[in-house]
Amino acid sequence: MVERLHIVDAVKAAIEKAPQRKFGESIDITVNLKNIDMAQPKNRIDETILLPHGTGRKVGIAVLGKGDITTRAKEAGVDAIMGPEEIERLGGAPREARKVANRYRFFLAEPSVMPQVGKFLGPRLGPRGRMPTPIQGGTDIKPIVERLRNSVKVRTKDKKVFHVKVGSTAMTPDQITENIDAVLKRVEAKLEQGNLNIRSVYVKTTMGPPVKVV
Repeated sequence: MVERLHIVDAVKAAIEKAPQRKFGESIDITVNLKNIDMAQPKNRIDETILLPHGTGRKVGIAVLGKGDITTRAKEAGVDAIMGPEEIERLGGAPREARKVANRYRFFLAEPSVMPQVGKFLGPRLGPRGRMPTPIQGGTDIKPIVERLRNSVKVRTKDKKVFHVKVGSTAMTPDQITENIDAVLKRVEAKLEQGNLNIRSVYVKTTMGPPVKVV
């Protein structure tokens, strides 16, 4: 397990070494894995991880469906609501569909539209790891939306390296450290040999140089 002291020291160093900017920057970590065969699907990581302090940036969330779920989506303050007609229309507008897939980080959908989503939006959402989470009728989606607002997605596919947004320069080093700690604990729990499968971890601001955590 990576010690918290090492993480917070690396975070402080990354912020200090970053060029001064008039705007806030994101803070990311890069995790390099080792001694693990990523060609085997069982070794791949595909996790949505709740960060204790969020990313410091607004996370886009879209809801796909009609009827009751749209009412609940409006109450939850989601960023976009798309009905069956819009889903089908986007299937014939690949450029616009690509923008939608990039604009929203998480998608929720009522089960009845999932076949349409798979047919018309699947080619855009699937490769990005953004296929919708099905939501049963009558579900209060507000707590789900609030959780996703503060979550990040870790998806390795067949690569031994991945990047995760863990905060912003507007946050304190302790907040960023707690976020990194949450990500690393979850990742280690999914790896066959835990921290023995982690070769190195680096932290950096958007424009700054990487600083090694471990």
